[in-house]
Amino acid sequence: MRYVIIGTGAAGIAAVEAIRSVERGAEIIMLGDDPHGFYSRPGLAYFLTGELSDKTLFPKTREDYKRLGFIYRKARVTRILRDETSLQLDDNSLLTYDRLLIATGAAASPLTVPGANLQGVVKLDHLNDARHILKLAKRGRTAIVVGGGITALELAEGLRARGMHVHYLLRGDRYWSSVLDEHESRIIEARLQEEGITLHFHSELREIIGKSGQVNSVRLKNGQTLKCSLLAYAIGIQPRVELARDAGLATERGILVNEFMQTNDPGIYAAGDVAQVYDPISGHSILDSLWGVAREQGDAAGLNMAGQAQPYIKSMPFNITRLAGLTTTIIGAVGHGRDDDLIGIARGDSETWRELPNAIVAQSGFDINRVRILVGENKLIGAVVMGDQTLSMPLQRIIANQMDISPMREALLTRDAKIADVVVDFWSNLKSEK
Repeated sequence: MRYVIIGTGAAGIAAVEAIRSVERGAEIIMLGDDPHGFYSRPGLAYFLTGELSDKTLFPKTREDYKRLGFIYRKARVTRILRDETSLQLDDNSLLTYDRLLIATGAAASPLTVPGANLQGVVKLDHLNDARHILKLAKRGRTAIVVGGGITALELAEGLRARGMHVHYLLRGDRYWSSVLDEHESRIIEARLQEEGITLHFHSELREIIGKSGQVNSVRLKNGQTLKCSLLAYAIGIQPRVELARDAGLATERGILVNEFMQTNDPGIYAAGDVAQVYDPISGHSILDSLWGVAREQGDAAGLNMAGQAQPYIKSMPFNITRLAGLTTTIIGAVGHGRDDDLIGIARGDSETWRELPNAIVAQSGFDINRVRILVGENKLIGAVVMGDQTLSMPLQRIIANQMDISPMREALLTRDAKIADVVVDFWSNLKSEK
């Protein structure tokens, strides 16, 4: 049996590990055109700020790969020939497969304004992008960052850490309004401004202006012009579905797969950012772009490819990130699109924060501690924890397991309730009952 995996990211490596866990002698071939193979893409933000060296981005050693016993080939797949169960590579050679996994990930959505092809216009898609940005990030010069999510903020902070004057353009009236509430957005904005980053609200690019082929300034839709020597953008991602689409596989925004990570061709699977996975709970096919989700999907795909029926069940969204230096955990549904009958409550620095066993303690004693939870009729729907992460794991478990919160609901909704204390008491009682 020959397993072929296209892609060297988190999903691909997880699939190799899963296949090898049940088939010690099978042939596994991984194909990829990223010259650096597998590395931590979430770590690129810390590489930009100088907190991590490029060597620390590589979590696996040569010995780890040797133990997994797979063949890695640096190659780009140009066509999937389904009738022949083979792949055409960029050197025109053919490679046959018995089971195929497409784990090609996603690419940064392109900037489409005039001047987007000038030198000095950059994105953060992979390690070579990060290295290129660092070469251009000259201390004392001016950079402009465009985009409203985590990656754009990471670019702004990375460039500021390298001594650049940074202007951050936001289309709306606050940062990441689809996920954060207004108070949370203002906390992040204030911290960015304290770092020396200039924020521009209701600001959109009209064009990028060059001089001798190099970005020199930008013109905004409101007519304002800003000088700069570098423009970095992060305006979303696009799953790399071209191979699958050209091969006649079912696609929408991503490659459509069932709960076993299988496409409409029973010998071909997909996982990670490129996969649009059927979720039996919601009845919809869903795209996810989190590193942990990619690993979970790759693991399920590998087991299913090896004949172990292992449905992938989408877990509760759980993302630990750093926003303006502030560790922030986002659990479940916290943004727009919520039911009107949900009650959102939040408390800030006046909270009493306690240590819990098995908690994620990232920034105890930090100057900002805030928790926001969304309370349904008898369960918690979502939560945002900023700063001290004591409550992260209990809230994740309470939300993911859809625990009945009736015993604490009234206490949570009491005027001036100490949310942290109520959750701690509820969680401690649960643990003591076991």
